[in-house]
Amino acid sequence: MNQTIEPPQAEADSPWMSRAAPALQWFVLLAVSAALIGTLELAGVPAALLIGPMLGGIAMGVSGATARVPLPAFSVAQGIIGCLIASSVSADIFPLLYVHWPPIMGAVLATLAASSFLGWLISRWRILPGTTALWGSTPGAAAAMVLMAGAFGADQRLVAVMQYLRVIIISVSASLVASLWVDTTQMSRPDIVWFPVPDALGLTTTLGVAILGSQLGRLLRLPSPFFLGSMILGMLLHLGIGLDFDLPQWLLGMSYALIGWHIGLGFTRPVLHHAMRALPQMIGSIAALLIFCGALGWLMSRTLGIDPMTAYLATSPGAMETIAIIAAATHNVDMSFVMALQTARFLLVLLVGPPLARFFARTVAA
Repeated sequence: MNQTIEPPQAEADSPWMSRAAPALQWFVLLAVSAALIGTLELAGVPAALLIGPMLGGIAMGVSGATARVPLPAFSVAQGIIGCLIASSVSADIFPLLYVHWPPIMGAVLATLAASSFLGWLISRWRILPGTTALWGSTPGAAAAMVLMAGAFGADQRLVAVMQYLRVIIISVSASLVASLWVDTTQMSRPDIVWFPVPDALGLTTTLGVAILGSQLGRLLRLPSPFFLGSMILGMLLHLGIGLDFDLPQWLLGMSYALIGWHIGLGFTRPVLHHAMRALPQMIGSIAALLIFCGALGWLMSRTLGIDPMTAYLATSPGAMETIAIIAAATHNVDMSFVMALQTARFLLVLLVGPPLARFFARTVAA
């Protein structure tokens, strides 16, 4: 009697990369990311060290890769970026915020209102359930929004898709705008020294602040604890006692790559399939928010007299860490102003997000 033996369905249907050894997955990820970084660098795109690994991670994630950035490495990477932001903040920004707080707070509130309205429309039209669209549309640290969404009954998978899709679209668009807006022929680009003479004390201090700040952020239960914890501690030390951080290019490059991989590898095939039906509406809402924030940036540039690129990045709807990396990689941008507005908006989201979610849940259910 002939008997047909069928292969296991799960094994046959599983993406090919999921069956590869972890070492092979990381080798392919490194190779793909290096090729993308080289291409973006040749094209003159800022933040290529972030966007290249991010795109490489997406390609691997949808191919079924199971590799993930270890949490300790990811926490230190965010801590290093927090130190980078802390070192760029000067006391000169506070008088500016004091003098111009009405337009700055107006821009923050307008961005929050626009994102909330778009989220309400998507929920009202039953494109996404409950408060999922609200948390997915809210600008801020993507990981923090995903975690907060779970506490309010939203579908974390769809929130993650919306948040990270916005991160990618805004990262690429902001980088392209930076490369097109800034006249690179009129500026002298310093030669990048990847491996300078090591400053053992400075490097140890920087790593110490990144690690200690990350752990303090977790103990204090801050949202996006690794980034915010190290940034707050770094700012206190930098502004309080004048501490300078040693941030060699190789350390920043590794941190950018780890963050990019973390974002990209989150795009697994099941998550994308789950959100595919709502993808056009998601992209439309992201585009609308991007245009709205771009108009706010233009208005702020005209009213405050700051350069257009600084205003554009300051009003760009996050994620905060990604905008920080792009701003750091773009010449002649006022990093302090960008991060002041981004941080103010993020903190406001943390304050009003929970009650706003409850209100929207009652409104949509009505």
